[in-house]
This record gives sequence, structure tokens and C-alpha cells, in this order.
Amino acid sequence: MSDALDAALRLVRAQAALVRRFDARLSGLHGVSLADFTMLLRLSRAPGGRMRRVDLAEALGLTASGVTRGLAPLERIGLVTREADARDARVAYASLTATGRRRLREMLATAEETATGLLAAPAWNTEDIAQLSSLLTRLGGTGLADR
Repeated sequence: MSDALDAALRLVRAQAALVRRFDARLSGLHGVSLADFTMLLRLSRAPGGRMRRVDLAEALGLTASGVTRGLAPLERIGLVTREADARDARVAYASLTATGRRRLREMLATAEETATGLLAAPAWNTEDIAQLSSLLTRLGGTGLADR
């Protein structure tokens, strides 16, 4: 097996482990998955806390139908609402509700705590985390500041 394939497979396994850890914490404390949290977080960073569904899909690397399926349960529990465009009925926005913003703040604290626990000293120092972030960016990974 090549070093490149070995590294890629390690990254895939690490990603799966991270998703499981975040899912367990977010689901256990807030009743949402990491995918839900990511969708809410992306909406919170959009101007006015809302995005066109097609733009949200693009930002998350999902299909439009994937975003619609992901938003449906968040709408049912009152974290997100659907807004029609006043000028174009074909356009739909996903918008955070006041409850969604409040609950997202709680989720964000849990996610921060989880990430800090995963990348804790002494195994990880500030330089290690910065280097990991840089390497993941080279692979196409985006973070909170990236749009």
C-alpha cells in the first residue's frame, strides 16, 4: 500500500471517529447530529441568519434535496423556518429562529468542549493544531471563517 493511500485511509477513519464523537455529544445533550449542527452554524454565519437553500447546499457540499431533507426536522422542532422570497416564489430561504439561535449557542459550547477534548495537551499543542488546520485546508477543508 502506498503512503498516500495509507494517509488517505487514516484520514477517513479519523473523520468517522470525529463524527461519531460529535454526534454522540450533540445528540445526547441537544438532540441534534453533527450535520444538523453544521447546518445551523452555517446559517448563523450568513447575513441576517438566513440563506437561500441552494446556497446553503453549495456551502455545505450537499445537494439541494439533501439540504431540504436535513432542514425538515430542524423546522419541525422550531430551530429553522422556511421563508419565501417576496419577489420570486421559486426561491426559498432557510432562516434561524430565535429558538434556533439560542439553542445553537448551547450547541456551540458543547462542540467547543468536544473539540478541545479531542485536541487536548499534551498530545496536541497549539502548533500541532495550526499545522493540522493548514494541512486540512490544503485538502479542501474549510473552517468557521471560510465561506
